Amino acid sequence: MHPEGPQRLQKILAAAGVASRRAVEELIAAGRVTVNGSRAELGDRADPATAEIYVDGERIVTDRSRVYLAINKPRGVVSTMDDERGRAALADFLPPGTRRVYHVGRLDADSEGLLLLTNDGDLAHKLMHPAYGVQKTYLCHVQGPIPRGLGRQLRSGVELEDGPASVDNFRIVDSEGKNVLVEVVIHEGRKHIVRRMMEEVGHPVSRLIRVAIGPVKLGDLRTGKTRRLNAQEIAGLFKAVESA
Repeated sequence: MHPEGPQRLQKILAAAGVASRRAVEELIAAGRVTVNGSRAELGDRADPATAEIYVDGERIVTDRSRVYLAINKPRGVVSTMDDERGRAALADFLPPGTRRVYHVGRLDADSEGLLLLTNDGDLAHKLMHPAYGVQKTYLCHVQGPIPRGLGRQLRSGVELEDGPASVDNFRIVDSEGKNVLVEVVIHEGRKHIVRRMMEEVGHPVSRLIRVAIGPVKLGDLRTGKTRRLNAQEIAGLFKAVESA
């Protein structure tokens, strides 16, 4: 529970950056706000630490203790917050004073790119669970040439030692001689799944970069840097798991 207890919706949503209090009143009056599944009314109060508040169908995070970060994990860094063997870990790249967070899924040490960090355990669980089907997008450097039917083969599925696996989408991004850059979209989370699939079809990956998790893109975030997710990205993550 929030230390101040229930508060007026106008105050909560204004503090969350949705709009001014006057504009929030107009949103409530227009029926565009729901609280815990019910349409909000002017004068309603809620606990910002526990209430599920939506505006125009998008979840608004009002608990200020929640942290949602993106990090561009460098190659050679292990996907743990602290490594008992003394290797470079994710916590080494967090700004001083960052609240305690946990990584959402993993990237193997030889892979790089987007990881999400949060202290929202429920959302993290749903993002990692394959039943929710949240897609992850990877750029893979492989050796070519790529046969015409490879994408169809990967979408149909290939047999691995721990069972069949398939991609949601596959395309060639760039090709120069025998060096080919491909994009792989997948919602599975098995260990080394992209590398194992590409090796199974005869095109082992020499470099792997995750560039998106659901609606969150790596963009121009520099290697080893972190940034806070914006409200639209957070709402998009909630929508991605709620539509499953």
